[in-house]
Amino acid sequence: MPGLTLDAGALIAFERNDRRVVALLARAIARDYELVVPAGVVGQVWRDGSKQSRLARLLATDELEVESLHDMRARAAGQLCGARKTSDVIDASVVLCAREHGHTVMTSDPDDLERLDPNLSLIVV
Repeated sequence: MPGLTLDAGALIAFERNDRRVVALLARAIARDYELVVPAGVVGQVWRDGSKQSRLARLLATDELEVESLHDMRARAAGQLCGARKTSDVIDASVVLCAREHGHTVMTSDPDDLERLDPNLSLIVV
C-alpha cells in the first residue's frame, strides 16, 4: 500500500496550518494511503497539548499510526547512525520506518535523511 512516513518538519508544518502540507495529507487520506509517524518524532514536536489542538487531532485520528520505538528498532536506529556516522536516532527511526513500510518521507530536512539513506523517497515541505 502506498504511504507516507512523517518527520518532525511535516508535523510542525501541519500544526502551523501550512496549506501545502494540509492538502498533501488530505489527498493521501482520500486515496487511503497509510500514514505513519515514529513515536520519537512525536516527542520532538509535542510541547503543550492545550496549544497544539491541530496536531492533537491529527495524532488521534484513525488514519495515522504512531509507531513505537521498541528495543529492536532503537538498536537498528543506533546501528544505522553508527554506519552512516550520524547521531540523530530519531531521524534514523524515520528512515527505518519508511523502509519497512515502503513509504515516501514527508520532511523539511532532507539533508540528514539523505545522509542516512541516499535512496529514500522524499517530499520536501
